[in-house]
Amino acid sequence: MDQSQITILIILAATIVMFMWGRWRHDMVAAGALLACIFTGLVPSEVAFDSLGHPAVITVACVLVLSKGLQSSGAVDVLARTCLPAQSGPVMSIAALTALGAILSAFMNNVGALALLMPIALQMARRQQLPPGKILMPLAFGTILGGMTTLIGTPPNLIVSGFRQASGGGGFGMFDYTPVGLAVAMLGIVFIVLIGWRLVPARKQAGMEGFESGAYITEARVPEGSKAEGLTLRELEQALTEADAQVLGLVRNSVRVMPPSPRRRTRAGDILMLEAEADALSQALSSLGLKLEEDRATKEADKEKEDKKEKSRESAKSEADNEPDSGVKERKDKPDADTSDEIVLMELVILPSSELLGRTARGIQLRTRFGVNLLAVSRQGQRSFKRLRALAFRAGDLLLMQGSPELVAEFASSTGCVPLAERELRIPDKKKALVAGVIMAASVTVAALGWLSAAVAFASGVLASMVFRTVPPRSVYNAVDWPVVVLLAALIPVAEVMETTGTASLLAAWLLDGVAQGSALVALALILVVTMTLSDVMNNAATAAVMCPIALGTANQLGVNADPFLMAVAIGGSCAFLTPIGHQNNTLILGPGGFRFGDYWRMGLPLELLVVAVSLPMLLWVWPL
Repeated sequence: MDQSQITILIILAATIVMFMWGRWRHDMVAAGALLACIFTGLVPSEVAFDSLGHPAVITVACVLVLSKGLQSSGAVDVLARTCLPAQSGPVMSIAALTALGAILSAFMNNVGALALLMPIALQMARRQQLPPGKILMPLAFGTILGGMTTLIGTPPNLIVSGFRQASGGGGFGMFDYTPVGLAVAMLGIVFIVLIGWRLVPARKQAGMEGFESGAYITEARVPEGSKAEGLTLRELEQALTEADAQVLGLVRNSVRVMPPSPRRRTRAGDILMLEAEADALSQALSSLGLKLEEDRATKEADKEKEDKKEKSRESAKSEADNEPDSGVKERKDKPDADTSDEIVLMELVILPSSELLGRTARGIQLRTRFGVNLLAVSRQGQRSFKRLRALAFRAGDLLLMQGSPELVAEFASSTGCVPLAERELRIPDKKKALVAGVIMAASVTVAALGWLSAAVAFASGVLASMVFRTVPPRSVYNAVDWPVVVLLAALIPVAEVMETTGTASLLAAWLLDGVAQGSALVALALILVVTMTLSDVMNNAATAAVMCPIALGTANQLGVNADPFLMAVAIGGSCAFLTPIGHQNNTLILGPGGFRFGDYWRMGLPLELLVVAVSLPMLLWVWPL
């Protein structure tokens, strides 16, 4: 063992210990490992950061952006409503949700797939009268299993493909992972649905992102041709039960009907006054094709505003000095809200000293002065049946505002409101949802057929998403999980050092001689189990980067096909089911499910044993030694 091998082993050991300790973020640890290699002369400084342009790094970043397009356009929400049963028992509900999560995570970031389906899982848990964890853990594990079925499903698959390409064998194709990954995922989901969810400890919900703000009262218009048109209010109420929403009133031809008869039928153009929780507004609106009344009013307000500006410009030369002061200062130096690429929904609370007290949205010319929309008002313990634009504000009212981040923040600071939380309210846009789905499908198809490399195919998809604004250009960089990108870019050179210094071959020889006793089958099982064990305590992408050189070295020592060993790393790197720190999806459900650190192994351990039992024969069959 020479000096360079000793040095890289010390750096590698220190890196693994830091990963397990968890004191610093994974990307910080990876960057530290790369810098240590640079300072010790193992990695030349002039090529140290070339891995930022590595195809695996580019593909991961692009897939995250395309996933954002599917999320923000509401495409996944439409798919969820279509595929998930409205009324069924716990087994069928868990089966449908877990399978949907697996399918989504095969073609988009699995963390994003879980985040999209978590609200549905929590609603399902309430409907089934189950602890949230009984639904959340099967969903989290299902999204992890689904990620191993395609090249883009999870970062370890891309890393493994990159190492195969670097070794001269060419990268793996889009669906090369599917035969083994699909078999493992399907049997894993069957286990989760029939047995696994029953093993999950029943914990109370420890906490959720956000807070309880009470029900909002908002206005929604019935568009022509929507599902809501022609329904009686009783039928409408029944349809809204799923979203925990109810109809408080109806406005027809500017006349309020309070309370409306349950037998009254809705017409196109009617305005419904709805009461719903903030997180349920999206489902309540999109399930029946309703449109927020403020969205419709926005175009009219903007047109009126432009007309006023035009008239003002025409008379400015001759009447500027004589123009009466209306008391409303129009913001000439600010962009209109709708010219911003990024639109947010923010909850604001009105302070006792706010200038809004006793005033209405119409009275302060909310849209004209501030360029923001009032979507809903929450006044806990009290209901008001007035139109939103005519509702007088009170101290403590919660306002759900829509607009660009800058204009919403300016409105809050200038009127005496305090921002509380940003809300995700995705009302599916059918056109954008279709475009986002087509872009993702086209990118996958082009990469799968080999017309372009995966990195180029998905980079083209990102550009198309920006052109068609399924992802606003200014939001593209926010959609990228930069710690993951830095982690990959930093560890790829470190892993290459293990190969160039002969350290990977040295470790592989030790494993073969000391444990496997020269058996290729035992060595394959050992690579799989070691990778799974490491992925339970450190980042899965880091695990793959560390284990790939060892897998290649082991195959070279044995003189056998390296593909099954690389595939074993891909499977093992994705199967982190024992701890909440092994995978981001496990971490995401920790609080909402009320879990403790030791709760995961109860379903995770038998699931990992099943993965080993299924994947080993499948690896030998699909990728013979």
